[in-house]
Amino acid sequence: QHDHELKAGDDVEVRAAEKNMQRGISRLEILYSDRDLVVINKPAGLLSVASADENKQHALAILRKQLTRPKRSVSLWPVHRLDRDTSGVLMFATSREMREAVNEGWSGAEKIYLAVVEGRPNPSQGSIDQPLRMDSEKYHMIVGPHPEAKKAITHFNTLRTVKDRALLEVQLETGRQHQIRAHMAWLGHPVIGDTRYGTDGPHMGLHALRLSITRPKTGKRLTFETPAPDEFLDLLR
Repeated sequence: QHDHELKAGDDVEVRAAEKNMQRGISRLEILYSDRDLVVINKPAGLLSVASADENKQHALAILRKQLTRPKRSVSLWPVHRLDRDTSGVLMFATSREMREAVNEGWSGAEKIYLAVVEGRPNPSQGSIDQPLRMDSEKYHMIVGPHPEAKKAITHFNTLRTVKDRALLEVQLETGRQHQIRAHMAWLGHPVIGDTRYGTDGPHMGLHALRLSITRPKTGKRLTFETPAPDEFLDLLR
């Protein structure tokens, strides 16, 4: 975590190769844009917004530069965020007012992910209704009842299995930080490559596949979708 104070004996996770891999990105794939919203396909390894140790190479900065024209600057506001190692659909608003309007209806948004997990869930589909709270010292979600825990519900369905891994379609009923990662680890099937919650891998097996919202102003239902990248699918081979 960028604002977490380190103490003697703390474990530090460094992903230099992945971070450097994203240094050369100058343009992002735009899935949709209008005067109020811009939706992109964020690659894995790229921050959604700035952090204390990275304030230039992140999706918000790259997209702002990409959309800026002579004598016309662009303002962008993140509607939500994806973890650095999660790829997929990411939405920005062009004004604070639009961001707030979208967020007001966020509980009605449909958020669908693909996840490659360790093992084969049994039963193959189900729901996890377990509250979450953040351990600020370890930057790690703790699953289970607690006065400070917030309600969190995750639905999953197994699409296919390959050896000792499974590809899941996951729907978030709530949108807590690290929700899928923490819930799947609690279930005993951590996301592949998620070293924070318990499993190794070349990279994170988590992709934001689809996002549907009701557009403020018009009331029209908008759906944005982008397929998982090849490196994600390689986790199943």
